[in-house]
Amino acid sequence: MAISLSTLQRLPAYLRILKSLENEEYVSSTLIAQKLNLSNIQVRKDLACVSTSEGKARLGFNREKLIEDIEAFLEIDNTTDVIVVGAGRIGQALMQYKNFENNVNIIMGFDNDLRKCDNKKVFPLDKLQSLVNRMNIHIAILTVPAESAQEVCDLLVRVGIKGIWNFTTVHLDVPEDVIVKNEDLSASLMLLVKQLRKENE
Repeated sequence: MAISLSTLQRLPAYLRILKSLENEEYVSSTLIAQKLNLSNIQVRKDLACVSTSEGKARLGFNREKLIEDIEAFLEIDNTTDVIVVGAGRIGQALMQYKNFENNVNIIMGFDNDLRKCDNKKVFPLDKLQSLVNRMNIHIAILTVPAESAQEVCDLLVRVGIKGIWNFTTVHLDVPEDVIVKNEDLSASLMLLVKQLRKENE
């Protein structure tokens, strides 16, 4: 069954809710919807895309079965190794972050500043190609300064990276077979401020 991008983006949130309700055998779509401020119909449609469980009247879905189905769809059992390029404050924070889902493993970082390479997990950029190829890495988190973003992106593409989580403010030019997910922190904060002001008008 085809699944929309919006549904795919909601699945990790469903998984977190289900895992937090560890004392419950059954969980209703209504409860999940309430916790995420979604409609019950939306939740049921999303779950139907990834699970064969139909739920029981007045009980809801078997929690463990739903967790199993969502994790299978998201391939949680298949751990993906990821690198960070740019070991500044954002890069270091991401490398130390412990709450990524179990299928994501940030194994090392890279930077041009050799002082940052005193960290045992940070390597000079000239080691990038050999380590990426040797460890079969396909995803990179990009946290370099804006002026270096496209140049480093081009390097990542040349060494075989196929997915880039972009924390820079630069629109990256990549080949069609490379996926970029942009995470513009400044724009997100700007939208939050705008929405808050609108709510208070």
